[in-house]
Amino acid sequence: MTKGISLLAGVIGLWLPLHASAENFNFADVVEKAKTLAESPYEAPKPVPKFLQELSFDDYQGIRFKPENSLWHESNSAFQVMPVPPGLFYKHPVQVHIIDAQGVHPLKFEKSQFSYPNTEVERLVPADLGYAGFKLTFPLKHDGAQNQFLVFAGASYFRAVGRDNNFGISGRGLAVNTGLPGGEEFPDFVEFWLERPRPDADSLTFYGLLNGESLAGAYRFTVVPGDETALQVQSVLFPRKSVELMGVAPLTSMFYYGENTLRPAGEWRPQVHDSDGLLIHDSPSDEWMWRPLRNPEALSMDYFATENVRGFGLLQRDTDFHNFMDLEARYDGRPSAWVEPDGDWGKGHVVLVQIPTPDETNDNIVAFWKPEAEVAQGQSLKYDYTVHFGGPDIADSPLGRTQESFLGDGMRIGGGNEKGAVRLIIDFAGGPLDQLKADSPVLGEVSMLQEGELIEQFVEYVEPLNRWRLSILARPGDDRPLSLRAFLRDEEQTLTETWQYELPADNHLLGRGK
Repeated sequence: MTKGISLLAGVIGLWLPLHASAENFNFADVVEKAKTLAESPYEAPKPVPKFLQELSFDDYQGIRFKPENSLWHESNSAFQVMPVPPGLFYKHPVQVHIIDAQGVHPLKFEKSQFSYPNTEVERLVPADLGYAGFKLTFPLKHDGAQNQFLVFAGASYFRAVGRDNNFGISGRGLAVNTGLPGGEEFPDFVEFWLERPRPDADSLTFYGLLNGESLAGAYRFTVVPGDETALQVQSVLFPRKSVELMGVAPLTSMFYYGENTLRPAGEWRPQVHDSDGLLIHDSPSDEWMWRPLRNPEALSMDYFATENVRGFGLLQRDTDFHNFMDLEARYDGRPSAWVEPDGDWGKGHVVLVQIPTPDETNDNIVAFWKPEAEVAQGQSLKYDYTVHFGGPDIADSPLGRTQESFLGDGMRIGGGNEKGAVRLIIDFAGGPLDQLKADSPVLGEVSMLQEGELIEQFVEYVEPLNRWRLSILARPGDDRPLSLRAFLRDEEQTLTETWQYELPADNHLLGRGK
């Protein structure tokens, strides 16, 4: 527990039931705060001192919270809290409150809780600086350990991992106008309330107040760490004005290159990405659709219509170290993230935004759900969902899944002899495919979504990999993208998810890139 909060309070907090500690504060209070905030003109958060914003990466990383000062450390609580210092990317502090047996009180900033890279930085840090957010720890790996598994810091961003992951993909409270010409808006979590759990609790609940130029919002989070970490989210949003593109449950990731793209000149690693595809599950069609990611030549935005979305996520299906060979970044251990709506969100679109990036330092992939209905001032919008972080099977699809997608010139040995065509290879495995014999009559269903010519397609069993391979040779129309969808079936049932891909007309594969 931080200094200034008595040991007696900590002991009382060990024994009083949770409802007693939180009886004077609940989600309705945060909702009312958000509603009131939305009825007032927007005020940007007060920035931290300029020298903190201009710290070098190494100097900022040198400001380290001392783990022995973690909140609830003295009671050997399974959940503990490590505050995040402002500076560099984190340009303003947030208010953090604790809800415990004594009621609701602010988490006081203590300069001595941190070590500093040098005496000059330590001297300049104000005694009342505040925190940029917080990290949660829990004994994920083994008893007695305190492993970081969830971080809330920077705008409305958060990151989480399952037991066997390292940090990669991020979630956000909300996306506003992402990818639009007028520029993106980044709402901020400006206030948090953390409920003190029992020492042996397996879940933790906290609340967040969101504020931005276009909207204010209230959030209730309950996190359950484990083999996969589940973050249950309740949200109520209040628009200050009409919003052109509101993104619910946004996920942000990075894709530099993979097996379905050309390797950049000079790169020795086979692949570099935090995620390799977007998966969508819609109802009532019960279709599962997989869209491999790419690093486009220009901004790309795709809208996938949903009647009643049952889930969507950015997954890292490739977890074989040999396909990355990077001992430092360990992209093979990056988590997948899967969003499951609670209830019916109605008609809308899952939006995939892909932004060109010259290297792996930029998060250039965003996916979110947008409602079909207009988002206008004076509304109250409610979205409840769970975000799961974990391994590549986190979505638990019952169908065969895309394992790898390869693209090549259709006018060379191994690709074909059709000028201007593309050879596409899609490998599927899992689900009902695993029960089939190698000579089973598996069929490919391929359709062109843009003008072009489907020259050939066939299916064969790949014995060395225990997979089924769909091979396609297709030619795009003049100055048109090559856009296809495909899945495997037998005479009775659909065997796999639907693979969907679009290669833009301006591409390097066929020598058409700029």
